[in-house]
Amino acid sequence: MDKTTFVSELKSYLIITAGLIISSIGWTGFIIPSDIVGGGVMGLSSLIYFVTDLPVGPTNLVINAVLILLSMKVLGKGFGIKTIYSLVMLSVFLTIFQYLIKDPIVADKFMAAIIGGGLVGTSIGILFVQGGSTGGTEIIAMLVNRKRNISPGKVMIFCDVIIISSSFVIFKSLETMVYGFVVIGLMSYVADMLLTGAQQSVQIFIISNKPNEVAERISSQINRGLSFLNGHGYLNKDQREFIVMVVRKSESHLVFQIIKDVDPDAFVTVANVMAVYGQGFDQYKPPLSASKRKKTKSV
Repeated sequence: MDKTTFVSELKSYLIITAGLIISSIGWTGFIIPSDIVGGGVMGLSSLIYFVTDLPVGPTNLVINAVLILLSMKVLGKGFGIKTIYSLVMLSVFLTIFQYLIKDPIVADKFMAAIIGGGLVGTSIGILFVQGGSTGGTEIIAMLVNRKRNISPGKVMIFCDVIIISSSFVIFKSLETMVYGFVVIGLMSYVADMLLTGAQQSVQIFIISNKPNEVAERISSQINRGLSFLNGHGYLNKDQREFIVMVVRKSESHLVFQIIKDVDPDAFVTVANVMAVYGQGFDQYKPPLSASKRKKTKSV
């Protein structure tokens, strides 16, 4: 590893560490001490904490470790060093901050949900941009998607709804359950804004020396269609197959992770798409015909 690469990787790990600290403060300083259950594995760890008093850090680590081991067996070794690093360090920071912070930083529960959700969403965006991930329900989504034709986004939403709704059994409070949905809503919004802005979908163009491997991983793990375009480079005149695909913005980081695992040197461009119609996306609604417009105006 040369000096430039080392400095770049060190910078990336420092940014990831800062993101993990932000996430830990969001959970232990605002969400958990306010008795709010968020989504994902952290939400499940919070539920276990509220019932058994087991710290969320070790619980989060154990659950994610089981999921990662299971996914490696089913999907292959598709998780990088940064994912393992993020998972371990998040659990360490959660344990430290939960010991140091005994009471919520703000007393108002709604403000705690807003601030905590915003901080965790910011952390998720930072991690995805740097190629990190803390595992969680996205692993479950990949496992389900391998067996069933269900998009990862829907699986993750379903898991979040089940986990947050379970908080009603513990607290017997609809208000607390609603705060949990506020948290995941804000988390998703902030993370999406950091990743791809307000667009609903993105078009990804991939130039890789391993196009078939990249395509196979994307097709099997994310269940999105893609196309090959034949072309050749101008300078070296070699023939290439380019990959072009459209995915939901919430799924884009999964594509980036696969590309990084299979071919870290791949050339990738991402373009915002205003609207996508067709299988797996939105239903096209044509404008009113001329006759219908006239009828509408005469009413």
